[in-house]
Amino acid sequence: MSGKTVNSAILLLVIGNAMALISDVFIKLLEPGAPVFQFAFLRCVLTLAFLLPLAGKLDRNNLFGGLKIHAIRAHIHLAGILCMVVALGNLPLATANAVFYAAPILVMVLSVFIFREQLTPLSVFAVFSGFAGIVVILRPVEFNWAAIAALASAFALAINAVMVRQLPKQQSTVHKLFLNYLLILPAAGALAWWEGAGWHPELLVSALGSALFILGYNITVLLAYRQVDANQVTSAEYTGLIWAVLIGWIGFNEVPDLWFTVGSAMIVVPLIMVGLRSHHRSRRVLQSQPVNS
Repeated sequence: MSGKTVNSAILLLVIGNAMALISDVFIKLLEPGAPVFQFAFLRCVLTLAFLLPLAGKLDRNNLFGGLKIHAIRAHIHLAGILCMVVALGNLPLATANAVFYAAPILVMVLSVFIFREQLTPLSVFAVFSGFAGIVVILRPVEFNWAAIAALASAFALAINAVMVRQLPKQQSTVHKLFLNYLLILPAAGALAWWEGAGWHPELLVSALGSALFILGYNITVLLAYRQVDANQVTSAEYTGLIWAVLIGWIGFNEVPDLWFTVGSAMIVVPLIMVGLRSHHRSRRVLQSQPVNS
């Protein structure tokens, strides 16, 4: 699976999203009342340790290029991790992940305000349908701190995605990930110390599993998008919601109801339509270009 063909890239994304769900399962299996800040700190330390063998990919002559924007993204990422832990600990696995899919919708909205991008009618429909879908899934009577945490995590993901454009173009993905987790550590360590919880060795296993599988997801995304246009394969990312339903159903006896099904469709289907429209538009552009003889 090199990611050099569309089919192999789609398969990589399907596997990668399954790995992301396994990472979520490690979080969901945390004991009630487990020290959240300690877990986040351990996960960040372990992720950084996993990246160390790839240190050769770092630009050592400009190691801290774009430090300010990296620092902002790192701390937003930390807030997103903390909110994700709260959401996964208190919401059904599939429900939390359905809300996390608000991130692509928020990326569209933020891009309009920050980069003055123009939304197509279909994109506008996807935005309104997505937000309505979140309301359908959560329902006002069930809106609580866990739901707010899930939305905050999606918002953090969206902000980080938009801010990628402001990072130095010459830095590799490994360099960006390395700086991200390195800059998280001081704040994460300070929060863990402030939390004042005793050492919980069982957290090490959960943090290790979560860090390993989310890093695996990041690697599959890197391979999938490296040589194939994103608009050709990005809809495969939404298979993560299928994995969430299956794992939640089998592992946690969380049977999705009609509200979840309708709301998820309102979020995911318009996003897939946007991706397909972009794919068809790209194909028409390529077909219209003259072939060099």
